[in-house]
Formats: sequence, C-alpha cells, structure tokens
Amino acid sequence: QVQLVESGGGSVQTGGSLRLSCAPTGSTDTNFVMGWFRQAPGKEREFVAVISRSGHATLYGDSVKGRFVVSRGDAKNTVYLNMNSLTPADTAIYYCAADFGPIWPPAIHEYDYWGQGTQVTVSS
Repeated sequence: QVQLVESGGGSVQTGGSLRLSCAPTGSTDTNFVMGWFRQAPGKEREFVAVISRSGHATLYGDSVKGRFVVSRGDAKNTVYLNMNSLTPADTAIYYCAADFGPIWPPAIHEYDYWGQGTQVTVSS
C-alpha cells in the first residue's frame, strides 16, 4: 500500500518562505504525477501545483504563480514545493497527491493517493 509522507509545514511571517516535501513509501515506482493542493478553514480544496512524471512539465494555480515552485528530487520519487513571498492568504493545510494514471494533468478526483496534510500558517 502506497502512503505519501509530507513534511516541512510550519509557521512563518508574511514575506517568508517554506519548503514542503512529499515522498511515497511502500513503492519504488517513480512513474507518478504529483499534485499539491491546499484547504483553508471553511473553503474548498484548491489546486496549487502539479508536476509531471519526468519533472519537465509543471502547472500552477493562479494564486501562487510566480511565488511557488514545484520540483522533483534527483531520485524523482520526492517532490518539493518551494513557497516564497508567503502571505496570510496562503494559510491552509497543504496536501500532496500522487496519480499513477495516464492523464495530464489529472483532475482532482483522479489522484490515487493523498498525503495526510501539513499545516502552513502565515502571520502578518
């Protein structure tokens, strides 16, 4: 059974940076698309970023374009989300999700596995 292990959340002041990481356990298969989503209290889950299997293609949500960067590690199985110029509007629980299917980019319901979520809090 594949599990996604997230790390890197925390608290930061406005303008600060954080890096989240997500890695699957229970599988050495690196042939997956990895997406990042976030959910703030009282709001729907929002798309943040997605990276292709090779790492060569990425997409970002409008609210994070130019500030967040998604990347894959050298071994391709760990995915990072570098978050810069953070504002209180970025406060949310951040989730990574892996999709082993053929569609690019996958719709939210197509992801096969989800991480447990990690809290990011940005104070003013």
